Amino acid sequence: MRKIKLLIAVVAMLGLVSSSVASADGFAPGEGLYIGAFAAGGMGIVQPKVSTIGNTIADVGDDSGGNNYSKNKHEGGTWQANDGGLGLEGFEGGVWVGYGYKMGGLYAGIEGEYAPSDVKFKLSGTTVELTDGRTISSVESEKKGTGGMFGRLGFYVNDDTLLSFRGGVLVSEFKVETKGSTDYSETYYGGGPAVGASLTSRIAAIDPNLSVRMGMVYTDYMTASVFSIGTNNGNPEATAGHSSEVTGSALSARLGLTYSFFDVNSLF
Repeated sequence: MRKIKLLIAVVAMLGLVSSSVASADGFAPGEGLYIGAFAAGGMGIVQPKVSTIGNTIADVGDDSGGNNYSKNKHEGGTWQANDGGLGLEGFEGGVWVGYGYKMGGLYAGIEGEYAPSDVKFKLSGTTVELTDGRTISSVESEKKGTGGMFGRLGFYVNDDTLLSFRGGVLVSEFKVETKGSTDYSETYYGGGPAVGASLTSRIAAIDPNLSVRMGMVYTDYMTASVFSIGTNNGNPEATAGHSSEVTGSALSARLGLTYSFFDVNSLF
């Protein structure tokens, strides 16, 4: 939150020094080099899938120490969330940096963003006992931050309002923790294609280069393999014939400010 407040202060200060590079009427919304800050509500769905070959016959033998052991007979199969999944929700706040061209009533630009967040889900309840004797009582995943790049296309509804659409890629950092007889924590990175739409309107009463922006971004995360949390390499023998993976999607509704302050054409 302190970072967001600092960025808003920087945006406001730029308004005091930009008169030398902005035209008398100011930049159109999204035009030129701009920076901005936003707050957002994030939500999403995580869909797990687990496949195993199972153990269709009981297996009794000796381990390397001469002790008897047995494997329980159980069927294999695939378990997955075909409908719905595990819900993610929380707060996001971040920054935009981009450059845009106004071509008559049309618009084109590029943009990068970074957004720390506390979007998370947590599962807890009955303690689960694993085959090696360990237990798990809860699983929690938190999206720590997201960053990416976009291309933008749009058109000006009027001189003060820009409707734009964007497409690109977002990558998120997830921290996963399990609690139980032994606590584990791992960091995973997942990303995928993201699309969005926004409406940007100039706040001429405050500064002709300052705009308010409202929009939404949808991200379709690629499928990621997850196994052996709490270990470096896992146990190939124990995981043979088994796989665990997660996929999902996220939606972020944003409200923020942008400030245009420089036009590359002014250098030529």
